[in-house]
Amino acid sequence: MLTVKNITKMYDKLKAVDNLSFEVNDGEIFGLLGENGAGKTTTFRIIMGLIDANSGSVLLNGKKIDYELTDKIGFVTEERSLLTKLTVKEQIEFYGTLKSMSKEDIDKKLDYWLERFEISSYKNRKIKELSKGNQQKIQFISAIINEPTLLILDEPFTGLDPINVKLIKDAIFELKEKGCSIIFSSHQMEYIEDFCEKLVILVKGKAILEGNLKDIKESFAKKNILIKGEDIDFDEIKKIKGVISVDKVKGEYEVKIENKDIAAKVFSKIKNKNITKYDVVEPTLNEIFIEKVGGIHE
Repeated sequence: MLTVKNITKMYDKLKAVDNLSFEVNDGEIFGLLGENGAGKTTTFRIIMGLIDANSGSVLLNGKKIDYELTDKIGFVTEERSLLTKLTVKEQIEFYGTLKSMSKEDIDKKLDYWLERFEISSYKNRKIKELSKGNQQKIQFISAIINEPTLLILDEPFTGLDPINVKLIKDAIFELKEKGCSIIFSSHQMEYIEDFCEKLVILVKGKAILEGNLKDIKESFAKKNILIKGEDIDFDEIKKIKGVISVDKVKGEYEVKIENKDIAAKVFSKIKNKNITKYDVVEPTLNEIFIEKVGGIHE
């Protein structure tokens, strides 16, 4: 388990991380969100022991992170950090050796992951000869070759098509099932909703929203109603107090309302129409993020 407790990091007068606390349990995927410059990268560097916080503590399984424990951490960076003149095998052997693995163990695990990602034939190819998507797969393998206790994923799907995204997703869930603690960061909120049960949103280094994703969505006042039907006067629905907007999205109408109590008023307007769909749904994480973060960063 990773425990981050009250960490603060200052760069001169800039407070990059402001009294941040969270926990990531074994076998849990935790979302760390925020705009560029929100403090995510600084937090990652503190967790990995690359820089020290001015105050607070970071513990992995109850121990302060040192050089021994960093061997138990994997990190997929947003920017690729591969040595492009090396072959795939040379690259992974280099990273595995840094993590105190034997070459036999490295090669065995490399063969497994290359087969999982359907790129076994690339083992002796140079990194620079691979597509961006396949380079991203190699970067992912380099982060997990040592079977980390803690895995940090910063935009891990960059450059991947939907088929390869699924391959990486399946690998992430496999690591979760093995008990790996995972921190996931992405600007693509649908991935966060796919993976994370708990999350924290940072603005200027400070947590402005945190907790269980399900609870956050349920407690968020604004809801959406999805409607399909014939002869519905949506201009009348727009006039209802508490209706924020009405938009046509993918063949159905999305009515945004201030709170769930407005749903009954909307339904009363259309209940005698030929309705094929009427569904009150929680807002997306993307909507919540925009609502909570919008304007604060100005």
